[in-house]
Amino acid sequence: MKHRRRAFARSGAGLTVLVSVALTGCSPIVALSPAPDANNPDCASVIVRLPERVGGLTQRQTDAQGTSAWGDPDAVVLTCGVPVPEASELPCIDKGVFWLRDDSQDGYWLFTSFGRDPAVDVVVDRDIASGPGAVLDDLENAVSYAPENGLRCTDTEDTVTGG
Repeated sequence: MKHRRRAFARSGAGLTVLVSVALTGCSPIVALSPAPDANNPDCASVIVRLPERVGGLTQRQTDAQGTSAWGDPDAVVLTCGVPVPEASELPCIDKGVFWLRDDSQDGYWLFTSFGRDPAVDVVVDRDIASGPGAVLDDLENAVSYAPENGLRCTDTEDTVTGG
């Protein structure tokens, strides 16, 4: 029995299992709910292109289709397949992708892609993340794979925080 354990631990498969267990123990899976249109194939085009690091934070595993999270605890959460916004009074930021900024939640910024279908929400914790500008810059390439729907912002803000 001892011999088998040592052989398993020395094998590549054993090392992979041990490393996986160690990493999983440090960063549990982030529990999220999928958006209504998370199974849209265009969400898959976005999700597979997400960077491993966003705003200096490392990507974590989630348990819902069309989602991703970064940071431990999760400081940035992305959800693809949210309802597509129409005309809006919310401030609009142009970071290569148009984003509507909703400041109504204490402690968080909510950004929703505008002019894309499916739409993508990005929630950024104001206290933990390095800043929403860096986060949106890091996500621009992946989110640009959601097809444009013809809507565009007519007035954009200079900053993501409104400051």
